Amino acid sequence: MGLQEDFDAAVDSINNKVNKTLADDELLELYGLYKQATVGDVNTSRPGMLDFKGKAKWDAWEKKKGTSQDEAKQGYIDLAGKMLEKHGARA
Repeated sequence: MGLQEDFDAAVDSINNKVNKTLADDELLELYGLYKQATVGDVNTSRPGMLDFKGKAKWDAWEKKKGTSQDEAKQGYIDLAGKMLEKHGARA
């Protein structure tokens, strides 16, 4: 399989197979890699001060700035594999 197919499979695993026990920092790391892989560098302004969840997600994406989309896809694939090992898959 190619990088895109592996990335799509990793996204599917996280969305549908991993037990929903991921910590917030794990979820934010996956989110940042996903957005960088699919959109590229952050292209929106930071959410307002009362949008805590939105700011955390934006910050996670911003940390990936400058990472190529292919590097972000590979990072997501690697992290998804670790999360699957750590948290297990749903039956």
